[in-house]
Amino acid sequence: MMKIKIVGFFAIASLSLASFGGCQATMPSKQAMGTVGGAGMGAIIGSRFGKGEGRVAAVAVGTLLGAVAGSAIGASMDQSDTVKTQQALNTGEPVAWTNPNSKDQYTVTPVGNFTNSKGQNCRNYTTVAVIDGNRETLEGSACQQPDGTWKAEN
Repeated sequence: MMKIKIVGFFAIASLSLASFGGCQATMPSKQAMGTVGGAGMGAIIGSRFGKGEGRVAAVAVGTLLGAVAGSAIGASMDQSDTVKTQQALNTGEPVAWTNPNSKDQYTVTPVGNFTNSKGQNCRNYTTVAVIDGNRETLEGSACQQPDGTWKAEN
């Protein structure tokens, strides 16, 4: 369950990269984004287990567990997590923080730059999360949008 929570955070943080600085009234809630992102990540995780019908069941269970975990994480996230992630991507320097509400700890470290096929400046990054005392490391990439914000690559 811990990996699902951490993957859920990663999905939410990635999705929230796109919403920072935008019109919040038109964006889905953090909880809704968490549910969708968690479900997707849960499905991906579930697909790595079993074969045949067992794999289908694992995907279904992973999707359900991911949606529940993502929803909970999304509901507890606040704008400070997005601000800190954006800061790391803007400066290219590691940023560490403790979420004041959840007390979870995060470090986002940009680890490389590249230009995508659309000509956007992009950065790979590593997120180290300590949630409920468990440490996990996840990797991702984000590309800079015309308004200067960063959006996670799929």
